Amino acid sequence: MRYSKYNVVIIGSGISGLYLANKLSETNKFSDGILLITKDKLFSGSSALAQGGMVSVIPEINKSDSIESHIKDTLKAGCGINNLSVVKFVSENSALAAQELIRYGVEFDKIDKKLNFTLEGAHSCPRILHACGDSTGRIIEEVLCSCLEKTSNVDVYEDTMAIDLLINANNECKGVICFNAYNKSFETIYASKVVIATGGIGQIYKNTTNPAVSTSDGIALAYRAGAEMENMEFVQFHPTALYCKNKTTMPLVSESARGEGAKLVDLDGEYFAKNYHHLADLAPRDIVARSIMQQMKKTNTDYVNLDISQIGIEKFKNRFPTITKLCEENGIDLSSGLIPVVPAEHYFMGGIKTDLNSLTSIKNLYAIGECASTGLHGANRLASNSLLECVVFAHNLANLLSLDITAPPKKFDEKIKNLVDFYVENQESGNSQDELIMMLFDDLKKLMTNNVGITRTESKLTEAIEDIENMELRIKQINCADSKVKFEFLNALITSKLVATAALRRKNSIGAHYRADFPHLSVENNKNEGSMIYDKILVK
Repeated sequence: MRYSKYNVVIIGSGISGLYLANKLSETNKFSDGILLITKDKLFSGSSALAQGGMVSVIPEINKSDSIESHIKDTLKAGCGINNLSVVKFVSENSALAAQELIRYGVEFDKIDKKLNFTLEGAHSCPRILHACGDSTGRIIEEVLCSCLEKTSNVDVYEDTMAIDLLINANNECKGVICFNAYNKSFETIYASKVVIATGGIGQIYKNTTNPAVSTSDGIALAYRAGAEMENMEFVQFHPTALYCKNKTTMPLVSESARGEGAKLVDLDGEYFAKNYHHLADLAPRDIVARSIMQQMKKTNTDYVNLDISQIGIEKFKNRFPTITKLCEENGIDLSSGLIPVVPAEHYFMGGIKTDLNSLTSIKNLYAIGECASTGLHGANRLASNSLLECVVFAHNLANLLSLDITAPPKKFDEKIKNLVDFYVENQESGNSQDELIMMLFDDLKKLMTNNVGITRTESKLTEAIEDIENMELRIKQINCADSKVKFEFLNALITSKLVATAALRRKNSIGAHYRADFPHLSVENNKNEGSMIYDKILVK
């Protein structure tokens, strides 16, 4: 067992983690340094796949916009169960977020030397900044990675997975235990502050726009440590993922395409979105996703089409080079004017409960980005609020941590010592069972898609929880050697059960949570029907 110490440990290398690391590096006050941990490579998370852009409310140059308008749109999309103070805080800091990224070197698209704002679904006016057309996340992440390489006080661990938090008897976080997948070794890292920025949960579903690394690790890590969870039933399915037969990770076809004029059409040629909602193709994502699923069922097809001829094919190619390339790579001929699309898991509104300062229910433990439930999104995320949330909360947390610098802990109680001793004593146990675990993982993804997906019922949710518990028992009976696959599957089991349990408890339909047995949308009892704090429902 190797041991090390840092002032701050950041777990995750998406835009939240990268921005925080860069911002913290600007001060030389951290004498014991900053560590960023990523279980793969720096450029492997969901952030780089974000196409649409980032909300930025700048009424000074975007005359049609206002803070009040953005707040209203965010609350409406979130069905009013958002945290109003958080929504206000994020919106008021959105211009600063854009300015900060520009300062680091991000070049947002412009027209006549002025920032170009585009429109997306459920927004009342164009307010989304984008870069290289539809490559916003990739451009931001490339810039932040480049900046990080130039720092001298941030260490980076790649191929390293955080597997346990060091929590003492006073409910204080004192560091983290990590597993290096390359050499299969453990390391205990003592830290005064730990920040979880591990992204979403997409890989617990069969079809997702999330990359392979999105296995809900940070959420499970915090839950095992005793942190409070919130809004775990709210899983957003993006209406338009590129339909690729026999692929489970599906490229995103950005909502901006519909914002620019593309229309949904079924295989019989009917423009159907207007039949389900007065906003048609630009209705909130949950409504559009359900509309597509209903139309697919009605026409007995596996997908629908996005008609880009409404925009103009050449104009589309210039505006959306990333989508164009993805279509070419998957053998889709854009000259037809049609792109096959299908709903897929895209974003998670729930997660680790945090306050306005990103603090969890455990002292010295913070969470930012998609893994955190900040209260911004409510029951359904408004398009392009995610990148904004990442930057605003990372910026705020960097300022707070810079004002509260403490040395890594030197003394530990029995609870922490016993946890460290456990890993020291069990490093070489078990046999490799990765192939079997991957088969179980596939079964879990199918189960979550069929039973805890876009449409849910009590019987399906109950069945899912029972099947997950059977998987928990089975994995406990297998003598598994430690591996990245094993830890990811255990994390996925935890998160899947939390999502299914929350969905079962909320006996109404609201936002991204739709119960076919309680189909009428309702905001009654919206704060206590399955959200908030969970009992320890998992296997001890």
